[in-house]
Amino acid sequence: MIEMQDTGFGYQGGAPLLSGMTLSLQPGSFHFLTGPSGAGKTTFMRLCYADLLPTEGQMSALGKDMRGLSRDGIAALRRKVGVVHQDPQFLDHLPVAENVALPMTISGEPVNMAAMRDLLGWVGLAQQARAMPASLSGGERQRVALARAVILSPDLVLADEPTGNLDWDMSMRLMQLLIELNKSGKTVLVATHDLNLIRATKAQVAARVLRIANGGLHLAGADL
Repeated sequence: MIEMQDTGFGYQGGAPLLSGMTLSLQPGSFHFLTGPSGAGKTTFMRLCYADLLPTEGQMSALGKDMRGLSRDGIAALRRKVGVVHQDPQFLDHLPVAENVALPMTISGEPVNMAAMRDLLGWVGLAQQARAMPASLSGGERQRVALARAVILSPDLVLADEPTGNLDWDMSMRLMQLLIELNKSGKTVLVATHDLNLIRATKAQVAARVLRIANGGLHLAGADL
C-alpha cells in the first residue's frame, strides 16, 4: 500500500524536514500518526497522496514509484486515496450533495444519486443533502468531508487532524465511521495529537501508532 525506504523530504536549498523514514503500511491496516505540532505530520500525509514528492530515498504507493509518477500517474493515484483535512473546504454556492459528488464530477463519472443518498445516510446527513455548507456545524462539515473523500471508493483513506476542532462525542462519532471503513477493507491513516482518542480507538480496532519526532518516523510504544 505505502512503502518507504530511507525516504525524506526537504525544500530545495534547505535541510530535510523528514529523513530516513522506513515504513510498510499494509492493505487493510489502521495507523495513527502522532507527534508534536510542527513535527511534519501534514508533510508526511501530503507525501502519501503525491501532493509532495520525496526528495530522498524510495517511496511507492499502491505499487507505483512516487518519484517516477507522471502527471497522469499522480491523478490516477489520487483517485485511489481519499483525504480528510482538519479544516475541509467546500464550494459554498453548491449544496452538500453536489460538494460530495465533486470528485465524480471532476473525473467525468456519472453521479449515482441512489449511491449518494446511501453515502449521506451512512454519515448521518441524509436530511442535509440540499443544505448549504455555511449552515453546517463543525462535526457535520467533517462528516461531509469524509463522504466526499470516499465517494470514489478509495483504497486508502487519510485523515489529517480530522477531530482537531470537534468535541469528544463528535470526535468518537467520526472515528466510528473510520473504523467501519477499515473493517470493510480500507487502509486508514489518521494524524492526531490526541492520545485519548488513540487509546479509545485502539480498544475497538487493531491499530499501529507511528510517531514523528526530530525529523524521523518511529513506532510508538505499546502503552499508548
